[in-house]
Amino acid sequence: MKVSYYPGCSLEATARDYQESLAYVCQELGIELAEVPDWSCCGATAAHSLDPFLSLALPTRNLALAEAVGLDLVVPCPMCFNRLQTAAHELKQGPVEGLPYAYGGRIRVWDLLDFLSQEALLPAIQSRIQQPLKDLSVVCYYGCMANRPPKVTGAQQYENPQNMDRLLKALGAKVPDWSYKTDCCGASHTVARPDIVQTLVQRLYDRALEAGAEAIVVSCQMCQANLDMTQAKISELSQKQYKLPVYYFTELIGLAWKAPQVKTWLSRHLVNPKPLLERKGLL
Repeated sequence: MKVSYYPGCSLEATARDYQESLAYVCQELGIELAEVPDWSCCGATAAHSLDPFLSLALPTRNLALAEAVGLDLVVPCPMCFNRLQTAAHELKQGPVEGLPYAYGGRIRVWDLLDFLSQEALLPAIQSRIQQPLKDLSVVCYYGCMANRPPKVTGAQQYENPQNMDRLLKALGAKVPDWSYKTDCCGASHTVARPDIVQTLVQRLYDRALEAGAEAIVVSCQMCQANLDMTQAKISELSQKQYKLPVYYFTELIGLAWKAPQVKTWLSRHLVNPKPLLERKGLL
């Protein structure tokens, strides 16, 4: 199977662990990721609040490049996915004056989690499991960009998504239900308003712990960064000790498959995710 692939900016730098783990998973599944030639920034996160025309032109350029290749487009970053889907949705309403790129809507834009959690792929994922993630209790945190607004993303279960839950259960993990899986983590406010991010993220920590989770699993590098890098500061401010590992779902697939690169991926996290896995006999 071959698909077009739009990595987005952060997978080239701060989210290398996500990039490398998803590349490994796709390779093992026989999915060829054909990177969109000459792709550029999609405008996330600020363009849509600063310049409406630019916020449409930037993602449309990438959609046009992908459509020229002629393959469905897989996007690992939910923020990039949201911007690309928003552009595709707006262009369906009619032509935009002055837009220098054309997109005809002939390809599908996939969020990576949606793509890899398809029912058709689950048997292939399960067949490669070498160590089930038994006794590992995790909550799935989807964030707010991949599923909302549903009229743009096409998500059917936008308030209570289940695809990551099903995938982690298929890997053998315990996945308690909780009510905060699509609450916002503050996204890019981490620079301008860290106080808002700290409030939102601490609430996620507390609710995950209340649900009985030992770790949080994400599919978004912005969510991973906010949940991972703020724990020490929030612990200091709140006089509580938070040490919740924050895994990418692709890392846990690789872990269940005994991927040789797992320790390299995990070494890039700020909250050390290895001790928990060692206690469970998984690393």
